[in-house]
Parts: sequence; structure tokens; C-alpha cells
Amino acid sequence: MMPCLLRESPAAAESPERPAEPEPEPEPEALQPIQPLTAESWKSLIEQIGLLYQEYRDKSTRQEIETRRLQDSQTDTEECSASEETPSEAEPTNTVESKAVPQISLLRNSTSRFNLWQDLPEIRSSGVLNILQPDEIKLQESMFELVTSEASYYKSLNLLVSHFMENERLKKILHQSEAHILFSNVLDVMAVSERFLLDLEQRVEENIVISDVCDIVYQHTVNHFSVYVTYVSNQTYQERAYKQLLQDKPNFREVISQLELDPKCKGLSFSSFLILPFQRITRLKLLVQNILKKVEEKSEKEATALEAHKELETVVKACNEGVRKMSRTEQMISIQKKLEFKIKSVPIISHSRWLLKQGELQQMNGPKTSRTLRTKKLFREIYLFLFNDLLVICRQIPGDKYQVFDSAPRGLLRVEELEDQGQSLANVFILRLLENADDREVSYMLKASSQSEMKRWMISLAPNRRTKFVSFTSRLVDCPQIQCVHPYVAQQPDELSLELADVLNILDKADDGWIFGERLHDQERGWFPSSMGEEILSPKIRSQNLKECFRVHKSDDSQRRKLGSRNRQ
Repeated sequence: MMPCLLRESPAAAESPERPAEPEPEPEPEALQPIQPLTAESWKSLIEQIGLLYQEYRDKSTRQEIETRRLQDSQTDTEECSASEETPSEAEPTNTVESKAVPQISLLRNSTSRFNLWQDLPEIRSSGVLNILQPDEIKLQESMFELVTSEASYYKSLNLLVSHFMENERLKKILHQSEAHILFSNVLDVMAVSERFLLDLEQRVEENIVISDVCDIVYQHTVNHFSVYVTYVSNQTYQERAYKQLLQDKPNFREVISQLELDPKCKGLSFSSFLILPFQRITRLKLLVQNILKKVEEKSEKEATALEAHKELETVVKACNEGVRKMSRTEQMISIQKKLEFKIKSVPIISHSRWLLKQGELQQMNGPKTSRTLRTKKLFREIYLFLFNDLLVICRQIPGDKYQVFDSAPRGLLRVEELEDQGQSLANVFILRLLENADDREVSYMLKASSQSEMKRWMISLAPNRRTKFVSFTSRLVDCPQIQCVHPYVAQQPDELSLELADVLNILDKADDGWIFGERLHDQERGWFPSSMGEEILSPKIRSQNLKECFRVHKSDDSQRRKLGSRNRQ
């Protein structure tokens, strides 16, 4: 078990990893020993949680957005650096011991009294707020948020099971196989959440100043969180089954609508309950990141948080891969059926192959040096299927089919943008196949429908091509950044789905309102509309975001250096 954070003097509070040394002279106002938080107090606290997890998550992320907006506007004041950590709802407190510390938004709403850690009666009466440093109070709030948000999540899961899954009318309508696809292993997920919450509760009950939670996160992630991978991997079939049931079974649609209207659901849809496990496992990783940013560097707590984060990242990646694998397999089968080869046939379906981008471009007829473009007949429509390891060039033929006339490995593609060539050659680029289907080098002059579409094709065709701005891995202390203020669901394989409060490095921009970005917390890249976000203008805040991201991923960097060293040997 990690050592308790409680100290008997401010000097000891500054060095939490070393035991406090006896003072030569007694403190005139020493803190009295703090009693553990009783089980009754904790139970009462949990019962006050009035928000379902969907409400909590929405409030929390929107507060992060407002906090960054405030920080971004304070570029020339000391208040900016004092509030660079993610705080929360600014409900003023009138107590001296609160020290006006920025607060993290938890589960507070107009109909549910829910306190922050520093608002707990036991904390206020203990005098501990006079001892802990502001950064330590922020750390307590971050750990407390992880615990209370898990309680809110469990409450929502329990409602999904008791109100929907176990509803007698619904059970009579659904065939056993339909119910299995719809609810998957949600009972296992709920059991894991309950066990996790019980261990977190026990830790909070040990002492009102929480010693640590990341060690518990680590143990449960390693030993129990594989149930999330099973649940999330079923998401594609789950969504399809739900849509089919709504379409084919009016009585199912009627019962679901009635259940959604129950006051227990607070106006939330049935589908919002079904996606809870995926939302929680990704959010849990971000909550651990938030703790990691606040613990002392090179401390035992930092090491534990890094390990917990690493294991959570593994689970999240496995969840993403599970979803992608299901949809990719079906997509590859569908594409294979549409292709007719004019050249030597290439096997399309492979377990290690997936689609990156597909679409129509205009191919210029004649030599690429031609500049006499009097009619649009000089351009002919072609269709490209770009996979992670292969490019297939086709022409569309009747019957929703595509005739393949050339192909090349993706690693043997090069692109070149044509600049200042007049309106007729706007959005035109050169695609070179260093070795095509006939084992020779060929070039195609291609015209896209817009600047963003041209850039998207060029980046997809040649991923190692330098972008306008630098990526996260460049380790520069500043880079254009944007935070997401509207969620976005990717419509194409080269696009990036965004959640509220995501922060991204801007790697490239197009004049028609599209941005190519790299999300800081997981380094995922993709295109999205610029209207989904707000640029972060303060260099100080951008630098802080990058530094925090470097710290979170320091274990990844260490692993990469080890691999690089072994490869050189």
C-alpha cells in the first residue's frame, strides 16, 4: 500500500516520498491525527451522487473546455500559470482553509448536492487544508474524481441492466441470440466495475487524505479489464442489431421508447447506456493522465501512475483494434466483390490489410508537361482504393463495379504538388508509382475536387511526407493547437473522430476548412472540420500541454529508446 499523504508540518508536505524527520522543537499548532473516513460517511457520500455517468462526463468535459478558454485568455498574468492544471466549476467558497484552490468539476448539479474532496465535512473540520500545498489539494481532487466518477458509472451500468436488460416485456420480445448481441457481456463489465469500486471505496475509507488510487487501477486493469475488450469488440454487431430491431420489431421500438421516458433515465437514450463501457475505459485513461500530471516527478506515485496508464492504454488499443477488426473484415470482403482485374489479379483480402482511403479523382490525359487545357475532356475519372500496404487504381464500370488497370505497393508511392499553375491546374498533384503492376515507373497527374481533398490524398498516399507543421514526436516546445468544442464522428477512414475537450496538434490546414491533426493523449491522426474546435492562442498554454503530454508518455519513449538500442546492436 502506498504511504499516506498526511504530514505534521508544511516542511514534510514538500517531500512526500521521504518520512518526516522529528523536529527539534514542537510545532505550536500541530495537526491532530486525522481519523479514517467511516464506511457510513462514504456510503452517505455515494448516495448523494445524483448524476448518471453520461451527465457527469458531459459536465466534466465541458468544464475542461471552459477552463482552457479561461487559461488561454490569461496570457500575460501570473494567474495563468497558477491555473494551468485542469480545475473545475468555480463555485466560490467562503472558508479560509479552502485557499481558493482551482476545483475539478465532479458530479454537482442543481438537484444533487455533491461535494468536492475539499468540501467534505471531515476535510473541513480536520484542518488538513492548512497543511497541504495547493498542488497536493489538486492531486487529491483528481484522485477523488476517479473514485466518484466510477460510482456514477456503476450507477448507470446498474440502470442499463435493471431497467432495460431485465425488463420482462423486453425479454419476451427479444430472442436469446438478439439479447446476447445487444447486451453482450455487460453483466461481467458491471461485476468488474463493482469490484473496482469496492477497492477504491476501501482506500478512501482508510484515510480522508487519499494515499493513492493508481496502484488499484493498475491491479484491476491487468487482472480484470479484459472484459472491456470483449464488450467493445462487439460494438459493430451491437449497433447493427439495434438498428435492425428498431426497424423490424415495432413492439421493441415501443417498449424502448417507454423505458427511455422513465424519469430514472433523465431523458437519456438507450443507446447512450449501451456505449458506456467504451466511454468509461477511455475516460479512465484520461483521469489517470490527470493524476500523473500532478504527482511529484521521479516519485513512487509517478512510477505507479505511469504503469497504470501504460496498462490502460493497452486495453484501450485492444478495444479499438477489436472494433476495427470486425468492420475491416466485412469492408474488405465487400471491396473484393466489386473489383475486376484488367491486369494480373492481386489478392485483396488479408488479415493484415485494411482500407485507408477511397474515392474519385480526375486523371489528366496526355503528357504531364501539357499546359493547354481548353476542355474538361483532358481529364478522365478514375477511382482509387488505398490500403495500408497497397494502391489499386480503377475505372468505374456499370453494375457498381471497378475495373483495375494498375497497382503498386504503398511504400513505392511518391507525390508532388503543382503550385502556381493557374485555375485549370488548381488542386492538381503528381502521383509516381516507382514500380507498378508492369514492374515499371509511371506517373499520373491527378486533380482533386478541393484543396483539402488534394492534401488528404497526398498525406494518405505518402504518409512520411513532411506536413506544414510539426508532429508531437518532434519534441518542439510549441506547435499550433486546437481543442475540440463539438464532438465529431469520422465519416471517412482518413478522418479522426473527436470527443469534447480533446487537444490536438495542428499538422496541416486546407483553405476550405479542414485540419489534419494529431491528438495529444494518444497520438492518433486524422482530418476533421475546423469548425469542430477552437485554436489555443497562448504559447504558454500550448507549451504546457506538450510538456504534460511528454511526461505522460515518457515510459513509451523509454521503451522506444530500448528497442532502438537493440536494433542498432
